Amino acid sequence: MREIDAQDITSAVKRLCIEANCFLPQDIQNRICESCEKEKWPLAKNILDVIKENYEVSLEKTVPICQDTGMACVFIDIGQDVHVKGNIEDAINEGVRQGYTEGFLRKSVVKDPLDRVNTKDNTPAMIYYNIVPGDTLDITVAPKGFGSENMSQIKMLKPSDGLQGVKDFIIKCVEDAGPNPCPPIVVGVGIGGTFDKAAFLAKKALLRSTDERNANPFYAQLEQEMLDKINSLGIGPQGVGGLTTALCVNIETLPTHIAGLPIAVNINCHVTRHKHASL
Repeated sequence: MREIDAQDITSAVKRLCIEANCFLPQDIQNRICESCEKEKWPLAKNILDVIKENYEVSLEKTVPICQDTGMACVFIDIGQDVHVKGNIEDAINEGVRQGYTEGFLRKSVVKDPLDRVNTKDNTPAMIYYNIVPGDTLDITVAPKGFGSENMSQIKMLKPSDGLQGVKDFIIKCVEDAGPNPCPPIVVGVGIGGTFDKAAFLAKKALLRSTDERNANPFYAQLEQEMLDKINSLGIGPQGVGGLTTALCVNIETLPTHIAGLPIAVNINCHVTRHKHASL
């Protein structure tokens, strides 16, 4: 049994909160550059140039890429041979508290969804635990801005809706979102499981590199088909028209019940932030 001190978790989460908000993943940078090179609409190309300049400045000066520094979504893969010395949930939230305070990141979390009183330290984090083999603890911090989160949808399709129903729902979600999620977007899709699991899959899909396609060739092809159809909608960067509405579509699946076909679409803006550390 390997022991990990809760303070080490706090330190890692603190660092990841700051880095995730200031340093755009390289794969997203690459997709934006590729989109800029192929864009023919001058206004759309100008916006992509500004997006590039923005993440370059954030990298150089270690300042947030976006004013919405998000709700801290923290994904924990904990080895079954790991023992955490201390309270892991308290350690994660303390890391968020320190990261958002010391990193001068906007605090956007309210304690209650109806009374709307700000917690003033961006806690609590939304934490997702997964028990895995081994003796390591992997942490991924993914700040989620709500301009895009608010555009996400879930639907319990009927099995008879089939593949076409899945395709239609994905396109509908992007059309409904329009310019609101600050395109170009990354589209996470979860298919299967239960109501809650489909939503989790859609959010987890946003963590996958845009360089990596689904391991199942059928779903890899579906990802490309959906990306092509989304980009043919003409919404474009920031909704001004153009060739690039989405940078990527990532689909994750789970087995489901014979009577159901759950599907969730979790949309993220071009600032698809996430940073990872292993302890």
